[in-house]
Amino acid sequence: MDGTLIEMTDDNRFEPDRATIPARETVVWRTVGYAPHTVTAYEEELPREAEYFASGNFMTEAAARRGASEGAGVLYQGEEYSHTFEVPGEYDYFCIPHEQAGMTGTIIIEPSAESGHGSAQGQ
Repeated sequence: MDGTLIEMTDDNRFEPDRATIPARETVVWRTVGYAPHTVTAYEEELPREAEYFASGNFMTEAAARRGASEGAGVLYQGEEYSHTFEVPGEYDYFCIPHEQAGMTGTIIIEPSAESGHGSAQGQ
């Protein structure tokens, strides 16, 4: 597996619940227990110009919430969802069925040397 692995557990947690990675790296979320989970970005909190992400490949948070209520985008034991982050910034996300139980996580994307973001050039 290439990238960073985040496990979704039976005690309704993302493990780890916070990760810092360089831009252009992929995060893989895997359900390791019996409880089904989703990976759903908080749309309003995404960095400017960042692509929305959600298991089920929904384009909006509202669509992900509707889909999950019908079983779409739900990941069962052993299933995975991956997303490659291009835009530096902080990404907060959650599991729809376990949001009220506090199943949330954060990915922090740091500028990569190739991206040119945050570079000191021209100073």
